[in-house]
Amino acid sequence: MRTLSFYQELIEKKIREILFRKEPADLYDPVRYMLALGGKRIRPALVLMSCELFDGDYEDAVSAALGIEVFHNFTLLHDDIMDKAPLRRSKPTVHTKWSNDVAILSGDAMFVKSCQLMMQVNKQAVASVMEHFLESALLVCEGQQLDMTYQSASNVSIAQYLEMIELKTAALLACALKTGALIANTSAQNCELIYEFGRNLGIAFQLHDDILDVYGDEEKFGKLSGGDIIANKKTFLLLKTFELSSKEQQLELNHWMSATEFDGNEKVAAVKSIFHSLGVKERAEEEMENFYKKALKALEEIKADGQKKNELYRFAEELMLRTY
Repeated sequence: MRTLSFYQELIEKKIREILFRKEPADLYDPVRYMLALGGKRIRPALVLMSCELFDGDYEDAVSAALGIEVFHNFTLLHDDIMDKAPLRRSKPTVHTKWSNDVAILSGDAMFVKSCQLMMQVNKQAVASVMEHFLESALLVCEGQQLDMTYQSASNVSIAQYLEMIELKTAALLACALKTGALIANTSAQNCELIYEFGRNLGIAFQLHDDILDVYGDEEKFGKLSGGDIIANKKTFLLLKTFELSSKEQQLELNHWMSATEFDGNEKVAAVKSIFHSLGVKERAEEEMENFYKKALKALEEIKADGQKKNELYRFAEELMLRTY
């Protein structure tokens, strides 16, 4: 079985070959711009790896892999509008470079293109692939809405947060893996197990991201340490802190979260101090490890060649050991 990096390089090449009309330029130039910003191309690579894991021809899954990547970038484009984000991968976001109206419509065009690409799989798989893809797309939308709702909610539970990241982050990772399995025409049991592998790994990935935002190396992670704290994002760390904190600590947390003028470094240091006193980093790592183990258990139960599964074991391990 080929390595993840082989597939990532292949997808990078194929992304540049996707055909879009030249006109109207204000519709399609932003699409090309967004796709050219790069990224790790993990999700489309997983489509191809999963297809090959179950003895399919990865070339049969290339169009679906591209569809997953175009859809993923469409969600990022619209997320940037909702978040009013000025930068994406250190470059101006589409709505900043053009306008909100252009970004919305270009995103819509990307979603349509993603569906067209998904429908190019072999006739035997197209119905199951499209049904699964569209259901997963709805889950991602539900997750994004929950994320926005929770931003202003005063009382969010850890269970609600885990559900939100499962929908917003893990669902598409799991979708990518199951899509490859469907194209390879493996058993229903294998399809569900590879989905569970991706779902649990996706949740573990997001929990790891929460931890890295506060404790990761700024240079490697690529953004300001404690950015989630500054933005009052309801991550696992913050929610667990509210769950465990004393009244005095809750008063201090509420003070920092309600402050409109503050020194960012001071706020991060104060909140991290409370995190440290309650051991929430360790608790987040425990939760991450629980989901990681569930992912590995699902992978272990898959009926496929052990050597091929080793590449996915390596991928999962590297994802959890990353420092950025």
